[in-house]
Amino acid sequence: MEDNHDQLIKKTARIAPNSNVNHIYANMSDKHLYLDNDDSYIYGDADATTEDTIETMTVYDPDSERYEDIDLSSVDEVVNCYAYSRKTGEKLDQVALNDVSRALSNNGQFIWLGLYDPSLETMVKVKEAFDLHELAIEDAFADHQRAKVENYDNDMVFVVLRTAKLEDNIIRYGTTAIFMGKNYLITIRNGPSNSYAPVREHCHRRPEKLRMGPIFVLHAILDFIVDNYMPITDRLGRYLREQERYVFTYEFNKETLKNLYELKSQLVHMRAIILPVQDICSFFINHKKSELVSGFSQAAKPYFRDVNDHLLHSLDAINGLNEMLSVVMNTYMAMVNTGQNEVVRKLAAWAGILAVPTAIAGIYGMNFDFMPELHWKYSYFVIMVVIGSLCGYLYYNFKRLKWL
Repeated sequence: MEDNHDQLIKKTARIAPNSNVNHIYANMSDKHLYLDNDDSYIYGDADATTEDTIETMTVYDPDSERYEDIDLSSVDEVVNCYAYSRKTGEKLDQVALNDVSRALSNNGQFIWLGLYDPSLETMVKVKEAFDLHELAIEDAFADHQRAKVENYDNDMVFVVLRTAKLEDNIIRYGTTAIFMGKNYLITIRNGPSNSYAPVREHCHRRPEKLRMGPIFVLHAILDFIVDNYMPITDRLGRYLREQERYVFTYEFNKETLKNLYELKSQLVHMRAIILPVQDICSFFINHKKSELVSGFSQAAKPYFRDVNDHLLHSLDAINGLNEMLSVVMNTYMAMVNTGQNEVVRKLAAWAGILAVPTAIAGIYGMNFDFMPELHWKYSYFVIMVVIGSLCGYLYYNFKRLKWL
C-alpha cells in the first residue's frame, strides 16, 4: 500500500489490554459506530424471546453484544488469530500478527485471522503480512459496500457480505469483508453484526471439516450471516400480522398507513441487502477451476448449496411479505374508500328526505294571493301529514337499500 492512505482512514476504537469493554464506545457518536445510517425500524418485537428465533449452528441471540468476542489480551483490534493443521483440522496455536509471515510459510497449516473495526495501521500490517491487493483493502473499508465476490491474480478470493443485527428494535447493517487464500482466511467486521464466536466454536467441534482448509471457515461464516437474516424476516412477518387488525376499519388513520409504508421500505431494503449474496453462493457452486484458489476442495460445494437454500428461504419470505403487504395496503385503502362512500350515501339519503319539506315549504312561501288552500281550515294539518308521509316513505326505502 502506498504511503498516502487518506482514502482509507476511518475512526476506530482502540482496545487496550486493560480496556473496559462496556465503555469502549462511550465517547463515540453513532456515525462512527454504524456504517449504514439509513436504519429501518421494527415494531412489535419488544417482548421477543428465544422461541422466536431459529437454530442453525448456534441459537441466535438478538440481544447479544456485537463485541463480546473480543479477546481483551490482544491488541490492534485482533479478535483472534489461530493456526490450524491441514492434516487433522485441529487448532494448533495462537499466532501473533507480527509472526504471521513465518507461519504462512508452513504449507501444513492455515491461519484464521479475525479483525473487528481495524485501524489503518493494523490493515497496513495485515496487507504486508498476507500480500493483499490494495483495491480489496479499499473495498473492505468502503461504507455501504454491496455484497460481492472477486478473485485476484495472487491466488486470493475477496468476499464482501452485509450483516444485519437487531438493536433496540432497529435493524442496523454492517459489513464483513473476507480475504481467502490457499493457507489463510481473514475476516474484517465493520459496524453492527453478531459475534462470530459461535462460528469458531462450531468449526472447532468439527476438525474433520476444517481439513478442507479456509473454504470451510468461509462457508461457516456465510452460513451464519445468512441464517441470521431469518429472525428479522420472521419479526417483520409478525408485525405485518399485528397491523392487519387495523386494516378492516372504515376510519382512515395516517399512523396505520405510515407503519405499512415503513414496513414496505424495510422489505425493499432487506431484499437489496440479501439478493447479491445469491451471486456469491453461485460463484462457489458453479465456479471455474481457474477462478478460485488451488486449495478449494470440491467436497465444499454441497455446503454452499445448503447456504444457497437457506438464502432462498429468506428471499421467499421477503417476497411473500412484500406481496402480502401490497395486498394489505390495497385492502386498507379500499376499506377506507368504502367507509367514505357509506358516509356519502348517508348524507345523500338525509338530503333527499329533507328536500321534501324544503320543497313544500318553498312553494307555500312564495306569497301568491291565489292559493285557495291557504284559507282552508285544515290546510296546515294536511300539509304536515303529506310531508310526514313522504319523508317516512323515503326513509323506509333508504333503510331498505341500506343507505341509512
